[in-house]
Amino acid sequence: STGVGTLRLPGLHGYAAEFSPYWPGRVACAAAQYYGIAGCGTLAVLEQNEAGIILLRSFDWNDGLFDVTWSENNEHVLITSSGDGSLQIWDTAKTKGPLQVFKEHTQEAYSVDWSQTRGEQLVVSGSWDQTAKLWDPAVGKSLCTLKGHEGVIYSTIWSPHIPGCFASASGDQTLRVWDVKAPGVKLVIPAHQAEILSCDWCKYDGNLLVTGAVDCSLKGWDLRNVRQPVFILLGHTYAIRRVKFSPFHATLLASCSYDFTVRFWDFSKPNPLLETVEHHTEFTCGLDLSLHNCGQV
Repeated sequence: STGVGTLRLPGLHGYAAEFSPYWPGRVACAAAQYYGIAGCGTLAVLEQNEAGIILLRSFDWNDGLFDVTWSENNEHVLITSSGDGSLQIWDTAKTKGPLQVFKEHTQEAYSVDWSQTRGEQLVVSGSWDQTAKLWDPAVGKSLCTLKGHEGVIYSTIWSPHIPGCFASASGDQTLRVWDVKAPGVKLVIPAHQAEILSCDWCKYDGNLLVTGAVDCSLKGWDLRNVRQPVFILLGHTYAIRRVKFSPFHATLLASCSYDFTVRFWDFSKPNPLLETVEHHTEFTCGLDLSLHNCGQV
């Protein structure tokens, strides 16, 4: 792992990085001033070429931006979530923005994700108001509000396999799985004895999820038997901020942490920690693995 490109955004702290599903080498970054405590936010769209990383577009919002997701039906459209509880829809083909603002959450909107299964254009958001909301971007208001968590929601991620199914990770120490076609939560997993900041679905196994928590551990969960984790990965020295499964390898995943590192793991191996990358000099909050290029993170 060599840091092949560095781009500085002075005065901004990155919270999320997401590769475009359409353009190889294009990344959206959600950022905030003053560690998201005060100040404004910026959506930066970056592109990597032979020369390095260039800033393709940037859009400002009047509160910190904490997450970003690409549209699955328009290569120019993105949605961000913000500290003021709102979601913003942006079009990179236009210089001004946003196209639309959805303001329903009553506290920080910390997570947003666009469904990847065919036949539905649904967005899920998770908030510090302890609710998740379901949206159709073509409709001006949320379709429904999902309640159940007893703490702030840090992460909401759609299943890449099951339409209408998403997982959420919370400060209440649980991982929850929801089916938007049925009322209420489908499954509650007391996954850690600490706040859970991130979760992700395996791209190759519809029953496998991973959680990352303030206790510095990553845990794998098989939805068919949640009494015990299927793996526990230890090595981070501070809270794990984000975890992602590889789109290319069934047992490979990456995590980043407040310990400034990015770590790569293969949970099928006796020594699962493959590599520790120490390129950052501050909290590492955003992480993504390219769908187009196997080695690009």
